Amino acid sequence: MALKALESLEQFAADVILDRAAGRGASLLKPLLLFLATIYAGIMRVRARFYQDAVFRRYSVGVMVISVGNLTVGGTGKTPVVEKLARSLHEAGRRVAILSRGYKSVPKPLLTRLADRFLPGRIPSPPRVVSDGKSVLLDSAQAGDEPFMLARNLPGVAVLVDSDRVKSARYAIRNYRADTLLLDDGFQYLRLGDRFNLLLVDRQNPFGNKHVLPRGVLREPPDALRRADLILLTKCAGKDHTALEKSIRRYNRHARILPCSHHPLHLEDLITGERQPLSYLRGLRVGAVAGIAVPESFLEGLVKLGAEIVYQRSFADHHRFTAPEVENALTRTRARRGLALITTEKDSVRFPPFPPRDIPVLFLRVEISLLSDGETFETTVREALGIHPSAMGS
Repeated sequence: MALKALESLEQFAADVILDRAAGRGASLLKPLLLFLATIYAGIMRVRARFYQDAVFRRYSVGVMVISVGNLTVGGTGKTPVVEKLARSLHEAGRRVAILSRGYKSVPKPLLTRLADRFLPGRIPSPPRVVSDGKSVLLDSAQAGDEPFMLARNLPGVAVLVDSDRVKSARYAIRNYRADTLLLDDGFQYLRLGDRFNLLLVDRQNPFGNKHVLPRGVLREPPDALRRADLILLTKCAGKDHTALEKSIRRYNRHARILPCSHHPLHLEDLITGERQPLSYLRGLRVGAVAGIAVPESFLEGLVKLGAEIVYQRSFADHHRFTAPEVENALTRTRARRGLALITTEKDSVRFPPFPPRDIPVLFLRVEISLLSDGETFETTVREALGIHPSAMGS
């Protein structure tokens, strides 16, 4: 009950931030949130400046460090980028480890966290190892959605979870001989220095209402764009991005800007693992459920693939589904003569175990690709990182 109340509160806050909420409550809340956002923006600017001027210490770990992140909260399609980059670097002969903070994973015990932080001379508890590169060792609740999904899809790549990514970096280097570290959602994590910043910007909603949290979706003011070394404009799908590029150039004149698109690959059965081609959706009546920041793009994608959505429901971001919720979605889909229930890959790792049903439950697998003619994501990013063919495999 408490969890449902918390999710309802989160959803209301999200609706206010995204200007979807109406009524007196939202109207009264917005000025307060704007005041808090002004203070927060100032704090984030001072924090970034303190790291830049070495008032706050930055740590170098002696290996290649690549941060993949964004300026906004959710919805840019970051996880497929991290996955594709990790796979590309692994195939190039790099020993890759992904470092994540494990958002909404089960936290370590409170006493352990307090001791790690405040007990002098204590050897800190190690990061959680989601994958050692050979086996997936934790479930999605312990690891967090994205780390678990990355670990499942990336054999040969270690995945570690800890809020202290300096500690995780040293652990990955010491225990897995990692020579390349990917900071998943790491643009705002400034303690690790000497790194390459890959920033994602959603073309459809690049800066929201241009306010920072808690009034808008920005984690930092737009001038933080200047820290980026390479910028990917996601969800372009061939649409014009000239105005957005000009807006970005006001803050960053040196980073290369590349338009790209997330495109679906196939459907996969949650129970059997059986894959279906995208043509399977053509003319198919389906139910759709999602617990992601921007479910609209998922639903629009299903329609573009030819599906007829007869039932849909959106939950709070990172919602952990229960067996009754899955059963309810299946019942409602079936009642409307639907023949499949579709969700996102990120949501699929938060589904509970359930026996086979008379209609399949499938997730949509997506991948990222560049829209520039003659260029591939792999070669372009490797070149930006200074990894040339002659160096691969060394």
